[in-house]
Amino acid sequence: MQIIHRRAALKLGLSAAALAATQASAQAPIATAPATAPSPAIENGATLRMLRPVRFVQPDEEVFRANAAKFTQKTGVQVRIDFVGWEDITQQTAVTANTGAGPDMIIGFGDAPHIYADKLVETTDVAEYLGQRYGGWLALAQKYGKRHGTNNWIGLPFGASSGPTVYRKSAVNAAGFNAIPEDHAGFLDLCKKLKVANKPAGYALGNAVGDGNGFANWLVWSHGGYLVDEEGKVAINSKETIASLNYLKELYPTFAQGTLAWGDISNNRAYAANECWMTSNGVSLYFSLKNDPATAPIAADTEHQLLPKGVAAGAPMAGLTLNAMLFKHSRYPNASKAFLQFMLEHEQYDPWLNANLGYWAHPLANTGRARSGPATRRSRSSATR
Repeated sequence: MQIIHRRAALKLGLSAAALAATQASAQAPIATAPATAPSPAIENGATLRMLRPVRFVQPDEEVFRANAAKFTQKTGVQVRIDFVGWEDITQQTAVTANTGAGPDMIIGFGDAPHIYADKLVETTDVAEYLGQRYGGWLALAQKYGKRHGTNNWIGLPFGASSGPTVYRKSAVNAAGFNAIPEDHAGFLDLCKKLKVANKPAGYALGNAVGDGNGFANWLVWSHGGYLVDEEGKVAINSKETIASLNYLKELYPTFAQGTLAWGDISNNRAYAANECWMTSNGVSLYFSLKNDPATAPIAADTEHQLLPKGVAAGAPMAGLTLNAMLFKHSRYPNASKAFLQFMLEHEQYDPWLNANLGYWAHPLANTGRARSGPATRRSRSSATR
């Protein structure tokens, strides 16, 4: 899997990056295998509407809309795509599912299809075709895409984003550390010293869909706990969870003010304003810092590292997964399936993935030429493995 090192990649402007991704796709074709595509007849007069989370890097939206326009050009089916705030997509998905009205498709986050499984059209035919054509679905994509305990697909993962530790190297070094400690005690010690230096860490704990859930999951997992067991039963009530909460009681006072109210953009703003010197975030934060002359010095002082292991064998992180759902109330299920399949074919998907320069990572094995996970000098994580 090819990795673009961040400082070289980000010399490109975002629009230039989108163009470069398209050219790269043409020069180095994706490996494919023979597969028979499903071809249900698109309904007469079909028009489609999709909701999906708002972009954090500009090419995410630009190339996605361009691909949708290609589908319209090919099929004549008009597609309206609405980009919705991350904190709002969950509520709008609930309204759509429970009222049986609204968009035909929603790209939500990982577990959303499993909450509304009975409201969805299965997409097994599309998923199996794509898997056969592109080397199979990666493990996390299968977990989120298939209905639990079956091989029936209720979601089509479009990719995942990781949220490693993002930190100011100068502050961490001044606190006496060359890197972020891997153990809980060392990490707490670092956070305490950053607080004393008036350069605090800050991790979302409240309303942030990506960063808040990512931090909370890390907190439990790094203490050996888990949310559900292997049978899918809720297993949060454990001594490991209690240990993680007791640890949080010590850790939280070291944070920057207001983290309980942070949304997904809040730590980006705090970090850029020198109010927070260590957090967890996708690669979008570095993009924005690098491409603004006012914050370029912060970017030059920024490093990334996987979240601390704690008692786990490895960094306990999972990708925040984009997961497409097709609702039973749609009048045009065949057109919807055709659209989702089109968007995941390599001619469309590869330029979109590469244009994101690592913000989203691939869910299919042979779409992996893209720059998956935050490409950094210290470490990286492939979010869909």
